[in-house]
Amino acid sequence: MITPILMLGAGRMGGAMLEGWRRSGAFAAAELIICDPAPSQPALAAALEGARLNPPQAELAQARTVVLAVKPQVWVEIAAEYVAWLAADAVIVSSMAGVRAASVGKEFGGRAIARVMPTTAAAINRGTASLYSDDPAALARAHALFEPLGAVVDLDDEAQMHVATAVSGSGPAYLYAFVEALEAAAAAAGMPAKQAARLARSTITGAAALLAESGGEPAELRRQVTSPGGTTEAALEVLLSDRGLAPLLREAVAAAVKRSKALGG
Repeated sequence: MITPILMLGAGRMGGAMLEGWRRSGAFAAAELIICDPAPSQPALAAALEGARLNPPQAELAQARTVVLAVKPQVWVEIAAEYVAWLAADAVIVSSMAGVRAASVGKEFGGRAIARVMPTTAAAINRGTASLYSDDPAALARAHALFEPLGAVVDLDDEAQMHVATAVSGSGPAYLYAFVEALEAAAAAAGMPAKQAARLARSTITGAAALLAESGGEPAELRRQVTSPGGTTEAALEVLLSDRGLAPLLREAVAAAVKRSKALGG
């Protein structure tokens, strides 16, 4: 039994999960318990629909699944505050970057742990969630939570979670930064900012949708829009150079991996 689901933290990521479950109908609001001193709008909306928001702590023992969606810097204090109120067989699903399952399990009294690195596109059921657990039952619990929210990828080794964090968890910010840069480049080339923004945003979202719907390889799709001697080839000679996207992204991902490891202590 997966419900009731206790959300410890309902900020940006927790709120995205709540919104995605609402949109998909995966879980009724009445199956949710939410604890957050500053709940997000999706948490407040769930409360209006029947979720229990910041209830008496004695009610937390009813939770079968606990989603730990707080910042890595404060999770130990959160665990100390709530662990005594949880059922012994509650499964903990942690969305925190960098913090190992063994550390979470220790602070939560040896309960079964699954780790997940989700993305905020879960709010529109287009998220990506990387999952790891050495406990099959906990892994199945995490699947039940995140399959309604988008794509799910199982990791074979917990160490891969650092890379998943760098590539997927942080990845949306890389795309947004690219769109920002493309808009700025269009403006620098002489296009008014409003038109530059509309062109850049619709082009990137359209290309991403085609990648998703076609199932084609990125390299092949790139070749399909690159005419020999044309404008795209001229631009790609810059982007794919030794100083271009590939080395920059390797450096960016390496920096994020390093930070993920540091967050775990």
